[in-house]
Amino acid sequence: MTYHQRLHPWVIIRLLSKMQRVVVARFRKRSDAEGHLKALKRLMPDAEFIIIFDHGQPIEEEL
Repeated sequence: MTYHQRLHPWVIIRLLSKMQRVVVARFRKRSDAEGHLKALKRLMPDAEFIIIFDHGQPIEEEL
C-alpha cells in the first residue's frame, strides 16, 4: 500500500458484473467520500457504488 493510499483510507468502489470492482476515488474523510458518492449517483443513477474503509493490511498479516 502506497503512502497516498494510507493517507486516504475511505474508498468509493464501483461494483461491476461478475464480481468485478473498480476503485473510483480515495478520500481522507468519510464525509468527503459520501459527498462525492452523492454526485456520482446523480451522474450515473444505474451504477452501484459502495464506500469502504481500507485499513491496508490483509487479514493474514494481522495475526
